[in-house]
Amino acid sequence: MANKVDGVPESVDHMVEDNDDVITLMSANGEEIDFVEIAGIAYRGNFYAILQPVELLEGMEEDEALVFKVTRGKDSDDKFEIELDDAVIDAVFAEYNRLLDEAETQGDKK
Repeated sequence: MANKVDGVPESVDHMVEDNDDVITLMSANGEEIDFVEIAGIAYRGNFYAILQPVELLEGMEEDEALVFKVTRGKDSDDKFEIELDDAVIDAVFAEYNRLLDEAETQGDKK
């Protein structure tokens, strides 16, 4: 999984949820990009969303996803900013993988 991809805006100012599976983010230049939320991860007092584009973006592989820092905007809407710090990206994916492993372990016990 990677994060840095050409053609992806560094931040988006608006979020529209068409249904439970697809999140449409509006880039600063007005382009709409549909994503599927893979996970929401809390890390060091911040909340991050791991999102995978519905349609493959230029420079991305099919198994890649992007990490966005999610904050509350002035109008109480969520604001998504693409995370560029490799250490944070790695930590968010590590926490996601840890939670997956934990869920699998608990599922095996049942």
